[in-house]
Amino acid sequence: MELIALPAFTDNYIWLLHNGRQALVVDPGEASPVKEALNARGLQLQGILVTHHHGDHVGGLSELTEILAPTGKVWGPAHEKMPVPVQPLQGNDHFELLGLPIEVVDVPGHTAGHIAFYLPATAQGPLSAPILFCGDTLFSAGCGRLFEGTAAQMYESLSQLSALPGNTQVCCAHEYTLSNLRFARAVEPGNDAIVQHEAWCQSERARHLPTLPSTIALEQQINPFLRCSQTAVRQAAQHFDPRVGPEPASVLAALRQWKNEFR
Repeated sequence: MELIALPAFTDNYIWLLHNGRQALVVDPGEASPVKEALNARGLQLQGILVTHHHGDHVGGLSELTEILAPTGKVWGPAHEKMPVPVQPLQGNDHFELLGLPIEVVDVPGHTAGHIAFYLPATAQGPLSAPILFCGDTLFSAGCGRLFEGTAAQMYESLSQLSALPGNTQVCCAHEYTLSNLRFARAVEPGNDAIVQHEAWCQSERARHLPTLPSTIALEQQINPFLRCSQTAVRQAAQHFDPRVGPEPASVLAALRQWKNEFR
């Protein structure tokens, strides 16, 4: 299996996973990068996974459904409006695509019905490490804005994702890593893991390479939104907003507002 981040718009990634013959894509906000990648590799599009309803994630669906394999489907959230018919999914659903088991996780917060897709690795399977397609819920060193959900929902969603195996490849939908790391450094200036990873990411972006996928283990070290129980993170949030309580969801709410205003 090969996992590829296809750049789209100014900072989106459309994820493509293929076995040399068939492919799936995730959150195709536009069709042209997908078509070019499929044609260049001689791949048949077998399925499309969609995490949520925002236009930069669904804009290419109508065009791509025209080239889906006869048995192909679009898989999407059961509780969000989609521009094309989808196989509706919600948390704890399971299905198989390209011979891979896929588990669905409910992760509301960014949108009300946001879902994520988890592909576990098996001892003799085609994946060397698990894969998480998390849309705009979890970013490297960050999380999505709370457009339709609450901080408590986002905290619960991120807690579910943080509990996945440490080697899980985190496939976010945006190249926000460097701006997120600048914020993470402001929250935890004494966190050496953030400083080291920022230097690596700067080198990768200078070579026009993606900073993704990340891993769950790395995010646990550098992502303030996964570290809301850490004393340093809570104290930083309380410095921003003295009303912050000890509850991790209260810390996350303050961090998200701080990040919204951070320059």
